[in-house]
Amino acid sequence: MKFSTTKGDFVVQVTRAWAPNGADRFYNLVKLGFYDGIRFHRAIDDFMVQFGIHPEPAVNGAWYRAYFPDDPVVKSNRRGFVTFAHAGKDTRTTQIFISYVDKQARLDTQGFAPFGQIVEGMKVVDSFYKGYGELAPKGKGPNASKIQREGYGYLDENFPKLDAIKEAKIVP
Repeated sequence: MKFSTTKGDFVVQVTRAWAPNGADRFYNLVKLGFYDGIRFHRAIDDFMVQFGIHPEPAVNGAWYRAYFPDDPVVKSNRRGFVTFAHAGKDTRTTQIFISYVDKQARLDTQGFAPFGQIVEGMKVVDSFYKGYGELAPKGKGPNASKIQREGYGYLDENFPKLDAIKEAKIVP
């Protein structure tokens, strides 16, 4: 999958054998254009960058509880690996993160199953704006619930430096 962003392009190679449920959901979301226009709403140095909240509250509402089953972790989370976020067992929906560092074993034990990896453009991923840090209320970053409810007007007003995906597409 090729992602064109405000900082350049990167390519995700999906390996379905690692996490078939995650790979299938990702493929379908990209095919639907779900990630087009989405912001990287959480970026933390020496940890990861996260995206996957849609700019339209109605779209978020439709996907809010569209959970899919967890995959067993068969690959360890490492730098450049792509994984669905979750809030507990079988709660994955649309949010994804890309690891910035190796040795993410704690993520493995928490059930975060990588389904792909960045094969081109990791320098682009490294360059995403990290100045807001962790999400509110723990950090200075946006409040994920407000993004989901209020859309990108909230982000435009309060977090204008966030980088965005212009287009995500399936490439051979």
